[in-house]
Amino acid sequence: MTGATIVHSARLVADGRLHPDGWLRFQAGTTTDVGSGGGWRSAIADDPSVSVVDANGAWLTPGFIDIHVHGGGGAAFDDGADSIRTALDLHQQHGTTRVVVSLVTAPVDALAERVSAVASLTATDPRVLGSHLEGPFLDIAHKGAHDPALLHSASTADIERLLEAAHGTLRQITLAPELPGGLDAVRAFSSAGVAVAVGHTGADYRQTRDAFEAGASILTHAFNGMDGIHHRAPGPVAAATRTPGVTIEIINDGVHVHPEVVRMTFASAPGRVALITDAMAAAGARDGDYILGSLAVAVRDGVARLVEGGSIAGSTLTLDSALRRAVTEVGIPVEDAVRALSETPARAIGRGHDLGRLAPGYAADVLLLDDDFHVIRSWTDGVPLPAPLPR
Repeated sequence: MTGATIVHSARLVADGRLHPDGWLRFQAGTTTDVGSGGGWRSAIADDPSVSVVDANGAWLTPGFIDIHVHGGGGAAFDDGADSIRTALDLHQQHGTTRVVVSLVTAPVDALAERVSAVASLTATDPRVLGSHLEGPFLDIAHKGAHDPALLHSASTADIERLLEAAHGTLRQITLAPELPGGLDAVRAFSSAGVAVAVGHTGADYRQTRDAFEAGASILTHAFNGMDGIHHRAPGPVAAATRTPGVTIEIINDGVHVHPEVVRMTFASAPGRVALITDAMAAAGARDGDYILGSLAVAVRDGVARLVEGGSIAGSTLTLDSALRRAVTEVGIPVEDAVRALSETPARAIGRGHDLGRLAPGYAADVLLLDDDFHVIRSWTDGVPLPAPLPR
């Protein structure tokens, strides 16, 4: 057999454990062997053509999976295939090997066209896992950076239109379950294989629990776009931590959620926190004026806010930065932080069987990171990224 790659002498992070002298072998886009110590040498003896990478003690982790991201590198996912590729290139340089393309609120017909375009990309670009609709079925009182004029309850026709247009590639939808017909929408989307996320919602604790019982399985960017935790009104976050199997998204940029609250969330839901970026076009780009959906956004000192009203409008975060903050500022063990960037988000969208782990049979999405969690080398489906961004 030819074309194999072995990465050895690494601090391997796999399945929630750290292996200080770990190694990995992959071929034809698939991980074939994982181990520690010197066992990798026998593979070279069996196949002299194997490509060997000495990690020299670097971190070896699964590629990051971002299930909630709107753009980057100056480009917004809502603007079509070329813009999606531009943003993907930026995030790939920062360790994100797979993305669920998140689309902001727009008229249903426009969203149908966009999810159809994402479906085409899903078939041709392995980095694209499908689409995530954040809206339009959201609560106006918790609209965040969504155009209130476009928000409404979901009708049966809306649901059918979006599902048909996505051709089976709608991976996630964020909605407010307390809206009229909201629980019916949860059931309809979840029965179609879509991961339903509760977000931009006025739902209380009981209403959120009802949504999870109806089939919802994700909480969109916890603590943002919803009521917080009150000792007599625990709200959506407490409902999510209370419900087994629910994934809790966190934007760990130091702006959306305080580091101590991030720590508390990890402690309250072990293995169920997914670190996301919710990044908009300004991620990896300059401060300035941008458009998010139909709304004007000003980015100053890396913080994106609506020009009108000042609401936070996504982030400029990349997932390698989210990892650094989790480990150095929040105090999350590396193993748990890496799981929140790989295995947990993969599982949240139904891809836990083939993505998000360094294990035989899983996709060869592989990162080498330096001591400070900057990307040294990256492979997606076993294909190397030519070179990381200079720091």
